Amino acid sequence: MTETRAEADFQSDLDLALRLADAADAQSLPRFDAADLNVSLKADHSHVTDADLATERALREILQAERPEDGILGEEFGTSGDAHRQWVIDPIDGTANFLRGVPMWGTMISLAVDGVAKVGVVSMPALGRRWWAAPGLGAWASTDSEPRAIRVSDVASLDDASVSFQSIAQWDEAGHLDALVALSRRVWRDRAYGDVFSYMMLAEGRLEMVAEFDVKEYDIAAAFAIVAEAGGTATAFDGTATLAGRSALATNGVLHSAFLEQLHTPAAALPDPARQQSPAAP
Repeated sequence: MTETRAEADFQSDLDLALRLADAADAQSLPRFDAADLNVSLKADHSHVTDADLATERALREILQAERPEDGILGEEFGTSGDAHRQWVIDPIDGTANFLRGVPMWGTMISLAVDGVAKVGVVSMPALGRRWWAAPGLGAWASTDSEPRAIRVSDVASLDDASVSFQSIAQWDEAGHLDALVALSRRVWRDRAYGDVFSYMMLAEGRLEMVAEFDVKEYDIAAAFAIVAEAGGTATAFDGTATLAGRSALATNGVLHSAFLEQLHTPAAALPDPARQQSPAAP
């Protein structure tokens, strides 16, 4: 396929993605915790707010003006244009938090080339935080101070690992509850920080693993791009390098194989901690 823009030059794409994040913040933050927030149910029974819709519309307008040759995949308005270079947008990741006034939500913007997330920007304006990355340009984070480079941890043992599992119900519905329980017994610490924030903590070296199920490309593309550029590894739950696997397993890279082995070991083969800790019979 003849390319209209060099894949190796992602600086202009990253600059655009950061401007898109500014536009998203301008739409979403004024509606956060608004008394007149409009909330409705989509066909899949998930919630959508007027802020979700307005934010994605604003980003699509900018992309259609500045990147008319690129495609767009957004959570609220579907797919349009070419899939070779595709902007993948989640206008508000964590809508349930947004509508309840919990500040753990953000906009996810990614440019995927042939299904691989290359550029990623995550903005969480209610927390005053933003993360971004692109090939060869590093992974970065900012708060109120100057941007700083980020990198995954170098923790090399599951015994020392901290993990985020998103939610017990999600793992139960996916048929992996036993694996989650076994994982919690194996690692140092487990918490459900939730949504995109977990991936950003991984990219900053504060966690070693994030995993979840029933996800679409727009739920993970930006996070995958940032985790990868920060030195980590992000795949589907089975280890396949894809955005379309409807699951995600992101790690610091060093422990990716160990997490895969742990999570896919049959529960019957795992040691029983209660039996291990019980006193020996006389």
